[in-house]
Amino acid sequence: MNPQHESAGPTAGPTLLIALRHGETAWNVERRLQGHRDIPLNEVGRMQAARLTQALADEAIAAVYASDSQRAAETAAGSAAARGLLVLTEPGLRERGFGVFEGFTHAQIEERWPDDTLRWRRRDIAWAPEGGETLLVFQARCVATLTRLATAHPGQTIAVFAHGGVLDVLYRAATHQALDAPRSWALGNATINRVLFNGEGFALVGWNDDGHLTTTP
Repeated sequence: MNPQHESAGPTAGPTLLIALRHGETAWNVERRLQGHRDIPLNEVGRMQAARLTQALADEAIAAVYASDSQRAAETAAGSAAARGLLVLTEPGLRERGFGVFEGFTHAQIEERWPDDTLRWRRRDIAWAPEGGETLLVFQARCVATLTRLATAHPGQTIAVFAHGGVLDVLYRAATHQALDAPRSWALGNATINRVLFNGEGFALVGWNDDGHLTTTP
């Protein structure tokens, strides 16, 4: 049996999710909205992924999951290879779909779609850009996917490589923050976040650990 799919049993205890945002991309630097666009890591992002692999070296990770966007899968590759595991790609971990907004910078979006920009920034949970997802739909997708993955690994630790929006949803689920509440927490590229799943819900353990990125290896 593939070790990534082995279950520790229904009474083995909570699942620890190590949730990680992908490394930096050129579009992150340009503040260009990526959404479902498949953008690769830049040089800094590849360095961040290598640092992340080192930082997770001693973690007993049973499975490595990633969004099917290459920026997430590439960030996950080193951590999986170090354990002889495959990166299991999950479309449910994709970033929020932003439809017509994708490919434009924040400034360009504000200029082209000023009314929609206001609804976006106010976190209107029922609004979506043309061709994109509402926050409600996005939240449902993320929570369902993360719950399914965590439920498959009771008593184990799994690594989940995803996107800023996905981690935002996870943080809100773990801290009971409303979907339309202003964000006051960091979502840095390639930072380490830890959340427990006890079979019924998520609980925050640690967030936005960037020590491996700010110290010299």
